[in-house]
Amino acid sequence: MEGRFVARGMLVGVLGGLLAFVFARIFAEPPIRRAADYESGREAAQNALDRAAGLPVETPGPDLFSRSVQGNLGLGIGMVLFGLAVGALYSVAYILACGRTGGVRPRQLALLVALGGFLALYLIPFLKYPADPPAIGHEATIRDRSGLYLLMVGTSIVVLVAGVWLGQRLRPRFGTWNATLLAALACVIVLGAVMWALPSVGHLPANVHQYGRQATETPPPLRNAQGQIVYPGFPADVLFEFRLYSVAAQAVLWATIGIAFAPLADRLLAPSPSPDGRNVKKRSLWV
Repeated sequence: MEGRFVARGMLVGVLGGLLAFVFARIFAEPPIRRAADYESGREAAQNALDRAAGLPVETPGPDLFSRSVQGNLGLGIGMVLFGLAVGALYSVAYILACGRTGGVRPRQLALLVALGGFLALYLIPFLKYPADPPAIGHEATIRDRSGLYLLMVGTSIVVLVAGVWLGQRLRPRFGTWNATLLAALACVIVLGAVMWALPSVGHLPANVHQYGRQATETPPPLRNAQGQIVYPGFPADVLFEFRLYSVAAQAVLWATIGIAFAPLADRLLAPSPSPDGRNVKKRSLWV
């Protein structure tokens, strides 16, 4: 039966990826395009400053894929494959949680697992290391940023799983509601401490060397040798829109997975009649 759960999880993951792509194509692609235009304009301004100073200027090579291909075919394939992988991981998490969460019904458990996945794999790490559009981020910090983000993801998963375990242990003594609140408070405290201890992206050595200690890698205004601004800093509204729609696209993906998987799980785990037709046997993942 586990294979049937994984297959259905991958199916709803593909569906979630498709819907997330449609959402991202409509709402997130315009800020991405404006960010790419900003990057091109800033590079042109920097090249002009370098030429004026007698410095060598790199000639950018041709793009392998146009912005149209990247924003349509590339984004669509990426979101669908991501949804497929997320759906497979989601179904495995559902299998592990099934039967270990007390009297939670299959449909409710499907939604709770989707909520937990959205929080642990995206929203909580996003609070510390939010997504950035093109023109933000330096090549020298890619490795450090990736490592910090993965560390935050791993920490979020461990803390939320521990929070569920703690809530189960506290429930007999404090009741379901109070145990849930206490476990959630413990998660917030631990995650807050971890976020405080981890460095901000703007504090990475490459960023400190170029811009000084900043909170993020958002490019500041470009200045000439006299200190005059020759190109503005990255637009705050573009950054806000991109991050807002990034969170919304992930919410669409995870909500679709949870809502679509709920009736499938309920059907797979529904009681089945015994061979004599008189008794009812409850299906289980563990037999």
